[in-house]
Amino acid sequence: MKIFEALRNDHNVQRDLMNKLINTSGKSDIRIHAFNELKEALESHALAEERFFYAPLMESDDMADQSRHAIAEHHEIDELIEKLEQTDMSSSAWLTHMKSLQHLVLHHLDDEEHQFFQMAGKVLNETQKSKLASNYREEMREQQTA
Repeated sequence: MKIFEALRNDHNVQRDLMNKLINTSGKSDIRIHAFNELKEALESHALAEERFFYAPLMESDDMADQSRHAIAEHHEIDELIEKLEQTDMSSSAWLTHMKSLQHLVLHHLDDEEHQFFQMAGKVLNETQKSKLASNYREEMREQQTA
């Protein structure tokens, strides 16, 4: 498996969780559980992705700016998660914030999958792509058991 497939697999999990959340209402057990899952998925993914995808790409002059931009978007996502945590789940504001988070995350994932991955594919060799995927998946496993 290459790094792009490993990342895309997690992106699909994030998309599914966001869709599930958008279709919930009130402070239900389903919403609470799905939000906690999404929060954990986004946080662990961002940490592992920054360490095993963006950090190596920052060494390339061609990818440094794009990598910094993507990491900045991770921080924007963190801020929206904090806003959601501070908002009553049963209020209409919570769903509004959730839709903002979904919009930002989907934009970020689309940029990665349709532009960034292609550019990174030209910078990384096949061995690097496989090694980064292995390191990324190991980091994700460690975070899930922590």
